Amino acid sequence: MIKILFVCHGNICRSPMAEFVMKDLVKKAGLEKQFEIASAATSCEEIGNPVYPPARRKLQEHGISCAGKTARRMDKRDSAYFDLLIGMDRYNLRNMERMLGPDHQDKIHLLLSFAGLNRDIADPWYTGNFDETYDDVLTGCTALLRCLREGKE
Repeated sequence: MIKILFVCHGNICRSPMAEFVMKDLVKKAGLEKQFEIASAATSCEEIGNPVYPPARRKLQEHGISCAGKTARRMDKRDSAYFDLLIGMDRYNLRNMERMLGPDHQDKIHLLLSFAGLNRDIADPWYTGNFDETYDDVLTGCTALLRCLREGKE
């Protein structure tokens, strides 16, 4: 089983979008039993809060539910449990590295790097552009799944 944790600052926009988009892709590929997928934050600011309404609506537009998801903060146990820790931007990567220490650096990746793109996924909390964020998340998750299926992680 491949265990993936998507991570962003607050776990109310980008990382839950990635969690549920990836779950949808995996389900459509008939691979649900081969994956465990979750998301978390690097900050404490939104712990316990549901997915931000515009992010939830964007997922719903694509037939994807995130019902019941509430924000949580990642911790050191996550680095031991999950195979991949996928950040949405370089700020997330730096925070994960700081929080988890040097032992798990090989597990930490930028989502769009799987699509051959060396850039961050913009935070729609600040940009207001949930369409662009969704498109980037879909691009990254599609590429990640392809890489995992081809054994190129």
